[in-house]
Amino acid sequence: MSRQSVAASRPSHVGGANPVNSAAAAAKFLEKKKEFDAVSALQRASALYLQRIEGIADDCETMADAGRIHGEVLEQWPRMFQILSLFLASKEETPNESGDMDQSVSSNGQRLVRIPIEELQEPPEEQRQKT
Repeated sequence: MSRQSVAASRPSHVGGANPVNSAAAAAKFLEKKKEFDAVSALQRASALYLQRIEGIADDCETMADAGRIHGEVLEQWPRMFQILSLFLASKEETPNESGDMDQSVSSNGQRLVRIPIEELQEPPEEQRQKT
């Protein structure tokens, strides 16, 4: 005894039996496809937006570092003007005399000292040959 299949009588297995269900399924499929395409486009746009924001963040970090360095340089200017005023004061005290270093001492005990930079910048081999 063989039993008959009930799958053939089901509406989901009958392909051409009900065109209304088929059209509704196709419409729902198209709607879901459009929704998927829209979500995919949103994901791509979000990734591009994220890249741009990360680029702006990198630029902001660079500007913050530059601002910090700029502040450090500006912080040195008062000291530079103090050194220049010491130099001018020492030149006014000894207009024609250049041999006596004790005369270049200011009233608060500060003195302008010359450091030979050329010797400091020479490679170590040249310094060994001189000594």
